[in-house]
Amino acid sequence: MSQTITWQDDLDTGIDVIDQQHRRIVAMINQLANGAPEAAGEVIADLLDYTQSHFAFEEELMAVAGYPLTDAHRRIHDMFARRVLRYQERHRAGEDVVDELRDLLSTWLFNHIRNDDRAYTEQVRRHLERFARGHEGAGWMASTLARLFGPRV
Repeated sequence: MSQTITWQDDLDTGIDVIDQQHRRIVAMINQLANGAPEAAGEVIADLLDYTQSHFAFEEELMAVAGYPLTDAHRRIHDMFARRVLRYQERHRAGEDVVDELRDLLSTWLFNHIRNDDRAYTEQVRRHLERFARGHEGAGWMASTLARLFGPRV
């Protein structure tokens, strides 16, 4: 059984909805830390959903904000998603991938979020702030932005 981890504040991007999505990775790592081989299948299924939903959301935010490295970031996401699919194949073939998957997620959490994601956050936050200011008093739009992206935007 491995040690569980906790969210570290230096992983925060300042974009609340992104930070909440990133926290799912910590939950997956901790699920794998319990050591149960059957946890791998559940985590892989959750991770495949994550790679589709979170990556698409994050990439759209970057593109709309005009982040110049959006395509490069997308390629990094694509490589990660392909790795997860390979883990799924290996798991379905009966291989114990728990430790490797936990290591992959830990590396992804600390390296990708701290470095690759940190690189786009300032530009995306500025874009969201401009968008929110341009739609102040827009009723549901303003409240939706506040709910999704928090008071920092």
